[in-house]
Amino acid sequence: MPPRPDGGALAPAAAGGWRERLGRWVEGRAFSRFIIALIVVNAIILGLETSSAVMARAGDLLLAANTVILGVFIVEIGLKLIAFGPRFFRSGWNVFDFLVVGASLVPTAGPLEILRALRVLRVLRLLSQVPKLRVIIESLLRALPGMGWTALLLLLVFYVFAVMGTMLFGERFPEYWGSLGASLFSLFQIMTLESWSSGIARPMMEAIPWAWVFFVPFILVSSFMVLNLFIAIIVTATQSIHQDEEDLERRQLLEELRSINQRLAQLERFPINEQKDKTQ
Repeated sequence: MPPRPDGGALAPAAAGGWRERLGRWVEGRAFSRFIIALIVVNAIILGLETSSAVMARAGDLLLAANTVILGVFIVEIGLKLIAFGPRFFRSGWNVFDFLVVGASLVPTAGPLEILRALRVLRVLRLLSQVPKLRVIIESLLRALPGMGWTALLLLLVFYVFAVMGTMLFGERFPEYWGSLGASLFSLFQIMTLESWSSGIARPMMEAIPWAWVFFVPFILVSSFMVLNLFIAIIVTATQSIHQDEEDLERRQLLEELRSINQRLAQLERFPINEQKDKTQ
């Protein structure tokens, strides 16, 4: 199974061979594919449960299948806890799986019936089981600090242009620029390029021909520069994760080569010592 993005796959407990074998089996490719298949089936079942017609025909069967699948998830978590012990919680993905499965065990009777909707969270377990999805989520998490600073930059741009727009156009177009809040909302519409030309810019330019001087720089900065920074940050984080995975594989390969070299060196010394003993 490919190494997890949060620091590699958990190594099974060294004490006791059966726990080590159990850990390798529960983290193996075959068992992981089985869990992925169950998650997909469970997602389909949860979708079918939203249909009153389907529930009227096969409601009992769907509920029974849902219970069986939940039982398999519980057994999976239990096996991992047995194999890895307390180190199970060192992996963020294991904690995520534990919380998602635990949320499904919350009673849904009476006032807690609204918590039935939490069962759909089991579909999110695909994020922890599919390596490619894990890489995407890890990329987003790693990009959060940079995205935060970029969001602050975008907020400053919004604030400056909102104050300017309120001062310049507030009296003549109060529906768009009458207050700071209205100006911020208008700028958000302009940034998304949703009807900004026909809905805001052109009507204003009929009264104020030079208004384009205000709109064009804002669109260039917000829509084409700052938003592209978000994409660049996420791409950089993704490349960084791939680089970390390659470095981990390279280190593991070097360790295996060193181990092989040590064994070869021992085998080379053994015949020499054996010949010396025979000659003596």
